[in-house]
Amino acid sequence: MKNDEIKSIVKESYGKIAEGKCGCSCGCSGKDAVQVATSIGYSEDEINSVPEANLGLGCGNPTAHGGIKEGMVVLDLGSGAGIDCFLSARKVGKSGRVIGVDMTEKMIIKARDNAKNYGFNNVEFRLGDIEALPVDANSVDAVISNCVINLAPDKRKVFSEAFRVLKKGGKLFVSDIVLLKELSKEERTNDELIASCVGGAILKEEYLKLLREAGFRVISLNEDKEISKRQYDGFPLESLRISATKE
Repeated sequence: MKNDEIKSIVKESYGKIAEGKCGCSCGCSGKDAVQVATSIGYSEDEINSVPEANLGLGCGNPTAHGGIKEGMVVLDLGSGAGIDCFLSARKVGKSGRVIGVDMTEKMIIKARDNAKNYGFNNVEFRLGDIEALPVDANSVDAVISNCVINLAPDKRKVFSEAFRVLKKGGKLFVSDIVLLKELSKEERTNDELIASCVGGAILKEEYLKLLREAGFRVISLNEDKEISKRQYDGFPLESLRISATKE
Protein backbone atom coordinates (compact mmCIF):
# COMPACT_ATOMS: atom_id res chain seq x y z
CA MET A 1 0.00 0.00 0.00
CA LYS A 2 1.32 3.45 -0.94
CA ASN A 3 2.08 6.05 1.70
CA ASP A 4 -0.56 8.45 0.40
CA GLU A 5 -3.20 5.73 0.64
CA ILE A 6 -2.26 5.02 4.25
CA LYS A 7 -2.47 8.72 5.15
CA SER A 8 -5.85 8.99 3.44
CA ILE A 9 -7.21 6.10 5.54
CA VAL A 10 -5.93 7.72 8.73
CA LYS A 11 -7.27 11.18 7.90
CA GLU A 12 -10.71 9.85 7.01
CA SER A 13 -10.97 7.79 10.19
CA TYR A 14 -9.83 10.54 12.55
CA GLY A 15 -11.90 13.13 10.74
CA LYS A 16 -14.97 11.08 11.64
CA ILE A 17 -13.85 10.79 15.24
CA ALA A 18 -13.39 14.56 15.45
CA GLU A 19 -17.01 14.92 14.35
CA GLY A 20 -18.16 12.53 17.05
CA LYS A 21 -18.93 9.71 14.65
CA CYS A 22 -18.06 6.07 15.17
CA GLY A 23 -14.83 4.84 13.68
CA CYS A 24 -11.73 2.83 14.37
CA SER A 25 -8.89 4.52 16.18
CA CYS A 26 -5.88 3.99 18.40
CA GLY A 27 -7.33 2.57 21.58
CA CYS A 28 -10.57 1.40 19.96
CA SER A 29 -11.84 -1.06 22.58
CA GLY A 30 -15.54 -0.53 23.18
CA LYS A 31 -14.80 1.43 26.36
CA ASP A 32 -15.74 5.04 26.79
CA ALA A 33 -13.16 7.82 26.58
CA VAL A 34 -12.77 8.22 30.34
CA GLN A 35 -12.17 4.50 30.87
CA VAL A 36 -9.50 4.41 28.16
CA ALA A 37 -7.77 7.55 29.44
CA THR A 38 -7.72 6.21 33.00
CA SER A 39 -6.32 2.85 31.89
CA ILE A 40 -3.37 4.46 30.07
CA GLY A 41 -2.26 6.75 32.85
CA TYR A 42 -4.32 9.95 33.02
CA SER A 43 -5.57 11.19 36.37
CA GLU A 44 -9.15 12.26 37.01
CA ASP A 45 -7.99 15.88 37.28
CA GLU A 46 -6.22 15.68 33.92
CA ILE A 47 -9.22 14.11 32.20
CA ASN A 48 -11.64 16.68 33.63
CA SER A 49 -9.44 19.70 32.85
CA VAL A 50 -10.64 19.81 29.22
CA PRO A 51 -13.07 16.89 28.88
CA GLU A 52 -13.90 17.71 25.25
CA ALA A 53 -10.26 17.12 24.35
CA ASN A 54 -10.26 13.56 25.66
CA LEU A 55 -11.44 11.35 22.82
CA GLY A 56 -10.30 8.09 24.38
CA LEU A 57 -7.35 7.81 22.01
CA GLY A 58 -3.77 6.94 22.84
CA CYS A 59 -1.70 4.28 24.56
CA GLY A 60 -0.05 6.23 27.39
CA ASN A 61 0.40 9.64 28.93
CA PRO A 62 3.57 11.28 27.54
CA THR A 63 3.09 14.36 29.71
CA ALA A 64 3.55 12.28 32.87
CA HIS A 65 7.32 11.76 32.48
CA GLY A 66 8.02 14.85 34.56
CA GLY A 67 10.30 16.38 31.97
CA ILE A 68 8.02 19.26 30.99
CA LYS A 69 8.86 22.36 32.99
CA GLU A 70 7.80 25.99 33.27
CA GLY A 71 8.97 28.19 30.40
CA MET A 72 9.54 25.35 27.92
CA VAL A 73 8.44 25.22 24.28
CA VAL A 74 6.70 21.87 23.73
CA LEU A 75 5.66 20.27 20.43
CA ASP A 76 3.00 17.56 20.21
CA LEU A 77 3.16 15.26 17.17
CA GLY A 78 -0.36 14.28 16.17
CA SER A 79 -2.14 16.51 18.65
CA GLY A 80 -5.73 15.44 17.93
CA ALA A 81 -8.29 17.37 19.98
CA GLY A 82 -5.47 18.75 22.13
CA ILE A 83 -5.54 16.88 25.44
CA ASP A 84 -1.75 16.50 25.75
CA CYS A 85 -1.18 20.06 24.55
CA PHE A 86 -3.46 21.44 27.25
CA LEU A 87 -1.84 19.34 29.96
CA SER A 88 1.57 20.52 28.77
CA ALA A 89 0.34 24.13 28.73
CA ARG A 90 -0.47 23.89 32.42
CA LYS A 91 3.10 22.74 33.09
CA VAL A 92 4.94 25.33 30.95
CA GLY A 93 2.86 28.25 32.26
CA LYS A 94 2.51 31.72 30.80
CA SER A 95 6.23 31.91 30.03
CA GLY A 96 6.11 28.74 27.94
CA ARG A 97 4.42 27.73 24.72
CA VAL A 98 2.89 24.60 23.23
CA ILE A 99 2.51 23.72 19.54
CA GLY A 100 0.26 20.94 18.31
CA VAL A 101 0.65 19.53 14.80
CA ASP A 102 -1.97 17.30 13.17
CA MET A 103 -2.72 16.43 9.55
CA THR A 104 -6.48 16.08 10.04
CA GLU A 105 -8.24 19.39 9.42
CA LYS A 106 -11.27 18.50 11.53
CA MET A 107 -9.06 17.68 14.51
CA ILE A 108 -7.28 21.02 14.17
CA ILE A 109 -10.63 22.83 14.17
CA LYS A 110 -11.78 20.92 17.24
CA ALA A 111 -8.51 21.57 19.08
CA ARG A 112 -8.58 25.29 18.28
CA ASP A 113 -12.16 25.51 19.55
CA ASN A 114 -11.12 23.79 22.78
CA ALA A 115 -8.19 26.19 23.23
CA LYS A 116 -10.46 29.19 22.72
CA ASN A 117 -13.23 27.91 24.97
CA TYR A 118 -10.84 27.13 27.83
CA GLY A 119 -8.66 30.20 27.45
CA PHE A 120 -5.37 28.54 26.54
CA ASN A 121 -3.47 31.49 25.11
CA ASN A 122 -0.12 29.68 25.18
CA VAL A 123 -1.20 26.90 22.80
CA GLU A 124 -1.40 26.94 19.01
CA PHE A 125 -2.38 24.22 16.55
CA ARG A 126 -0.83 23.88 13.10
CA LEU A 127 -2.09 21.78 10.23
CA GLY A 128 0.79 19.66 9.00
CA ASP A 129 2.42 16.29 8.45
CA ILE A 130 4.69 14.94 11.19
CA GLU A 131 6.98 13.62 8.45
CA ALA A 132 7.59 17.27 7.40
CA LEU A 133 6.94 19.43 10.45
CA PRO A 134 5.91 23.09 10.00
CA VAL A 135 8.31 24.01 12.81
CA ASP A 136 11.72 25.74 12.78
CA ALA A 137 14.90 23.80 13.47
CA ASN A 138 16.35 23.90 17.00
CA SER A 139 13.27 25.70 18.33
CA VAL A 140 11.60 23.41 20.89
CA ASP A 141 12.66 22.04 24.27
CA ALA A 142 10.51 18.92 24.25
CA VAL A 143 8.62 16.82 21.71
CA ILE A 144 5.75 14.59 22.84
CA SER A 145 3.60 12.11 20.97
CA ASN A 146 0.86 9.72 22.02
CA CYS A 147 0.16 6.68 19.86
CA VAL A 148 0.59 8.56 16.58
CA ILE A 149 4.00 7.72 15.09
CA ASN A 150 2.79 4.18 14.38
CA LEU A 151 0.28 5.74 11.96
CA ALA A 152 3.00 7.47 9.92
CA PRO A 153 4.23 5.46 6.91
CA ASP A 154 7.80 6.81 7.13
CA LYS A 155 8.83 6.65 10.78
CA ARG A 156 12.46 7.42 9.90
CA LYS A 157 11.33 10.83 8.64
CA VAL A 158 9.30 11.44 11.79
CA PHE A 159 12.25 10.78 14.07
CA SER A 160 14.54 12.84 11.85
CA GLU A 161 12.10 15.75 11.98
CA ALA A 162 11.73 15.48 15.75
CA PHE A 163 15.52 15.59 16.07
CA ARG A 164 15.72 18.59 13.73
CA VAL A 165 13.26 20.78 15.63
CA LEU A 166 14.62 19.98 19.10
CA LYS A 167 17.25 22.16 20.71
CA LYS A 168 20.47 20.45 21.76
CA GLY A 169 19.73 18.62 24.99
CA GLY A 170 16.03 18.59 24.18
CA LYS A 171 13.94 15.55 24.98
CA LEU A 172 11.46 13.35 23.18
CA PHE A 173 8.67 11.76 25.25
CA VAL A 174 6.69 9.13 23.34
CA SER A 175 4.01 6.56 24.05
CA ASP A 176 3.52 4.36 21.01
CA ILE A 177 2.42 0.94 19.83
CA VAL A 178 5.16 -1.46 18.71
CA LEU A 179 4.89 -5.04 17.52
CA LEU A 180 6.31 -8.07 19.30
CA LYS A 181 5.71 -10.27 16.25
CA GLU A 182 5.39 -9.47 12.56
CA LEU A 183 1.90 -9.13 11.04
CA SER A 184 0.62 -10.88 7.93
CA LYS A 185 0.34 -9.07 4.61
CA GLU A 186 -3.44 -9.09 4.97
CA GLU A 187 -3.20 -7.45 8.39
CA ARG A 188 -0.73 -4.87 7.09
CA THR A 189 -3.16 -3.75 4.38
CA ASN A 190 -6.37 -3.87 6.42
CA ASP A 191 -7.87 -0.37 6.59
CA GLU A 192 -9.37 -0.91 10.03
CA LEU A 193 -6.11 -2.18 11.51
CA ILE A 194 -4.15 0.69 9.94
CA ALA A 195 -6.48 3.28 11.48
CA SER A 196 -6.45 1.50 14.86
CA CYS A 197 -2.64 1.71 15.29
CA VAL A 198 -1.93 -1.94 14.53
CA GLY A 199 -1.46 -2.25 10.77
CA GLY A 200 1.23 0.43 10.54
CA ALA A 201 3.15 -0.45 13.70
CA ILE A 202 6.68 -1.86 13.43
CA LEU A 203 8.70 -4.29 15.51
CA LYS A 204 10.03 -2.90 18.80
CA GLU A 205 13.67 -3.54 17.84
CA GLU A 206 13.25 -1.69 14.54
CA TYR A 207 11.52 1.23 16.28
CA LEU A 208 14.38 1.67 18.74
CA LYS A 209 16.94 1.29 15.96
CA LEU A 210 15.34 4.10 13.94
CA LEU A 211 15.31 6.33 17.00
CA ARG A 212 19.01 5.80 17.61
CA GLU A 213 19.87 6.23 13.93
CA ALA A 214 18.12 9.60 14.02
CA GLY A 215 20.61 10.65 16.70
CA PHE A 216 18.65 10.10 19.89
CA ARG A 217 19.95 8.54 23.08
CA VAL A 218 17.15 6.48 24.59
CA ILE A 219 17.32 6.97 28.33
CA SER A 220 14.10 5.47 29.64
CA LEU A 221 11.82 2.61 28.66
CA ASN A 222 8.54 1.41 30.11
CA GLU A 223 6.42 -1.29 28.58
CA ASP A 224 2.68 -1.96 28.89
CA LYS A 225 2.05 -5.41 27.48
CA GLU A 226 -1.39 -5.73 29.03
CA ILE A 227 -2.72 -3.03 26.71
CA SER A 228 -3.01 -5.65 23.98
CA LYS A 229 -5.73 -7.45 25.89
CA ARG A 230 -7.42 -4.25 27.05
CA GLN A 231 -7.56 -2.37 23.76
CA TYR A 232 -6.16 -4.34 20.82
CA ASP A 233 -7.91 -7.73 20.72
CA GLY A 234 -4.81 -9.67 21.74
CA PHE A 235 -2.56 -8.65 18.84
CA PRO A 236 1.18 -9.25 19.53
CA LEU A 237 2.01 -5.71 20.55
CA GLU A 238 2.73 -3.44 23.49
CA SER A 239 2.74 0.22 24.38
CA LEU A 240 6.36 1.39 24.50
CA ARG A 241 6.98 4.52 26.55
CA ILE A 242 10.21 6.29 25.72
CA SER A 243 12.24 9.21 26.93
CA ALA A 244 15.09 10.11 24.57
CA THR A 245 17.58 12.96 24.34
CA LYS A 246 19.07 14.94 21.47
CA GLU A 247 22.76 15.11 22.40
